[in-house]
Amino acid sequence: MNVIWRTLFVMWRARRRLRRDGLIAPTELSCIRVTTLPTDIDVLRHMNNGRYLSLFDLGRWDLLTRTGMAGAMKSHGWYGVVVAETITFRKSLELWQRFDIESRLIGHDDKAIYLEHRAVIDGEIYARAIIRSRMLKRSGGTLSHEELFAAIGRPDGLPEVDEWVRDWAAASALPSTRAHAPSVWK
Repeated sequence: MNVIWRTLFVMWRARRRLRRDGLIAPTELSCIRVTTLPTDIDVLRHMNNGRYLSLFDLGRWDLLTRTGMAGAMKSHGWYGVVVAETITFRKSLELWQRFDIESRLIGHDDKAIYLEHRAVIDGEIYARAIIRSRMLKRSGGTLSHEELFAAIGRPDGLPEVDEWVRDWAAASALPSTRAHAPSVWK
């Protein structure tokens, strides 16, 4: 809820851009401009590390809306859930600093789609996140890529997910929700 007003504004603006400019391909870059607000800052007076992922959600909303995926998801009763994410920081974002959130679909495997988000100032990356997301049906079950691509079209030029991303996804995966997953520390 802490970024609800920003989320609503980004969704409204993305729908307006969609009507004005038409659909973009899922592999195209989505870009929104954001300002680091006082509510984003931690005691060290730079953006709190946890806030980046919340703000990258804004980039995901823009991308999903402008590609038509959000509309297809709503009309079919589908939704996406983040199952894994990793973020790397390079430089700090300071109070009132304006930056771009760049987002794009970087590929898929047999179970998930992968997105990349970047915090960028003047063409320079300050932080980057890789997101692994599963698509689910409100009626129950997992949405297949065939169903998703039938609704939105298969993106041209969708690259294979880099080897390190596949390795990261495998290494960071938890057991299935149907499997036992005890919290045992070694």
